[in-house]
Amino acid sequence: MLFPTSTDVDWQAKAEYLDEAGQLINTLGAVLVQRDGRALLIDAGLGTVSTSAWGGPIKAVESGEMLNNLALAGCPLDSIESVAITHLHHDHIGWAWRDAPGSDHSAFSHCSYLVSDTEWAGRAHGGDHGVHPEALDKLEPNVRTFADGEEVFPGVHARVRGGHTSGHTTFVITAGAHRIVIFGDIFLTSAQISNPEWSLTIDHDPDLAIAERQRLLDELATPNTIGVGAHFADVVFGRIDMDGGATWEPVDEV
Repeated sequence: MLFPTSTDVDWQAKAEYLDEAGQLINTLGAVLVQRDGRALLIDAGLGTVSTSAWGGPIKAVESGEMLNNLALAGCPLDSIESVAITHLHHDHIGWAWRDAPGSDHSAFSHCSYLVSDTEWAGRAHGGDHGVHPEALDKLEPNVRTFADGEEVFPGVHARVRGGHTSGHTTFVITAGAHRIVIFGDIFLTSAQISNPEWSLTIDHDPDLAIAERQRLLDELATPNTIGVGAHFADVVFGRIDMDGGATWEPVDEV
């Protein structure tokens, strides 16, 4: 369903990415950036959603732990000043619009929601992929748009390239000698790294998405560059090794 040009033979060679039922294992979440006493969240996860709410080929969903995980990380919600959003799909904006447990407003209603100007202008496309109009209505009062190249937080620059959505954004963090590239849904699984030509059924501009994946592979292969694949199951952080073809090499820490 996700990768219509892939074949059963392709997935037989990538069996380690699948569970016993042959389902692709995926993750959803956010990236917390803390610097000089300030905090930024990149994306807002899914929120608490049942499996039945997804339907289709989605066989099981476990969700709702992001707020607890922020607490475990020692980050009070009120210390987060902004939520930067890679794109307006429901698994990246969940806690930004869904009510927090025991509340009648979202956990981040005190934050600015940073969205690329191109993405916000094309937000109606989200409805094609299950984004509720109610969600966008709730986001709107807090939305602040940014342009390509803008610094949205100290040391965090936005790169608006489109492809997966009309204004899909990568956020690049500079940290000492390192660059950390948070690339949203440019790649949806590390299994896709060796097949950047696999487009998603939900890519807004498939040709542009393929070109951006190929460009990103070259970038992530440069020294001192770490990628963050939000959907990459238990290998979210990694580097690209181009020796013998592109592969994702997980890293535990910088």
